[in-house]
Amino acid sequence: MKTKKNLTTVVPLVMAAALVAAGCDASGSTSTSDGRTVVKIALWNYDTTPEWKALIDGFEAKNPDIDVQPVDILAEDYPDKVTTMLAGGDTTDVLTMKNVTDYARYATRGQLEPLTDQVKKLPRASYSGLENFDLDGQYYAIPYRQDFWVLYYNRALIGDADLSHLTWSQFADLAKKTTKGSGSSKVYGTYLHTWRSVVQAIASAQTGGDLLGGDYGFMKDQYAMALDLQKAKATLPFSTASSQNITYDSQLTTEKAAMVPMGTWWAAALLAEKKQGKNPVDWGMAPMPQVSANGETVTFGSPTAFAVNKKAKNAEEAEKFVTWASGPEGAAAIASIGVVPAYSDDKIMDRFFAVEGMPNDPVSRQAMQPSEVRLEMPVSDKSSDIDQILTEEHELVMSGEKSVDEGIKEMNDRVRNDVQ
Repeated sequence: MKTKKNLTTVVPLVMAAALVAAGCDASGSTSTSDGRTVVKIALWNYDTTPEWKALIDGFEAKNPDIDVQPVDILAEDYPDKVTTMLAGGDTTDVLTMKNVTDYARYATRGQLEPLTDQVKKLPRASYSGLENFDLDGQYYAIPYRQDFWVLYYNRALIGDADLSHLTWSQFADLAKKTTKGSGSSKVYGTYLHTWRSVVQAIASAQTGGDLLGGDYGFMKDQYAMALDLQKAKATLPFSTASSQNITYDSQLTTEKAAMVPMGTWWAAALLAEKKQGKNPVDWGMAPMPQVSANGETVTFGSPTAFAVNKKAKNAEEAEKFVTWASGPEGAAAIASIGVVPAYSDDKIMDRFFAVEGMPNDPVSRQAMQPSEVRLEMPVSDKSSDIDQILTEEHELVMSGEKSVDEGIKEMNDRVRNDVQ
């Protein structure tokens, strides 16, 4: 899922349009002309990510003496840009932790303010993903959302098939059964996106395999299933999807695929498209298919968190924003637009499913209550290098340039010899 980044293409940190839209002051002052304390927050794609406005507006309504100003960065540039900012002593107050790997790097470098005392006060049983921010008993960020993977589907194309407890074998059979037509009118039973996580993270989560361990035999069955679906022409070929930059959204919303495994973040985008008249599909969610039918639903995902910059100009107010946004009120704000919060209770989930257009059937509700969500990529100083190797070999296997056995052997050899 990594993309190549070029720092020379990074847009200016504070985009003028975003500042105007958010009512921001570009002067760099720590207070506004009317005396409100300024809290600056690093985030990405402000205009197209509605949760930012929901959180900022909600917090400011509760705290009228604080003016929260977004520091808007392109999503694909975000990790590199924040790394550069922190190295240069930037004083942006709140930093959004896009992934746990970056969080661990910043925290271990002493670039984040400790939040352990705040975490100790939280009702831990109500939070998902909080444990991923535990660094030897210390916390430097608190998650505000917890995404994980489910199975999206087109109700009309699936018909009366029961998706509530699919195994991967049953999923593959259903994908072949629902594949119809040919040429431009072809409808695939499923679409497996090009990211390595579609195969590798699923296999790791559901078999207990270690993505950092250098022994990747646990991926073999999942690769065999994915390649068999390609051979049966029940999914768009990997090479076609890759070369034509096919999006998973287009496959479902243009009714080119009946089922698409993808993260819960997609729900909010589908709802927005439908509201704009761009998405006519009657879609639902189901639990991720499983390796075995043991009644458990194990999936993978990743939390997103807020942290306070060690060099924050207004650390006290920044901490106030982080605790509010990650707590019940922040959770209610983003659940109301179809985003899955890290904090959850029955009222929050009722609010999530009450969003206009959100599927509210028993199977969709079941999809949102997995037995376990395992971290997509374990935290390590070697995670980035291993991720690159696994991505390269994944692309070669899925495009047919290497067999599954050859690809797995190369993963094993490269990780053991080049990284470990």
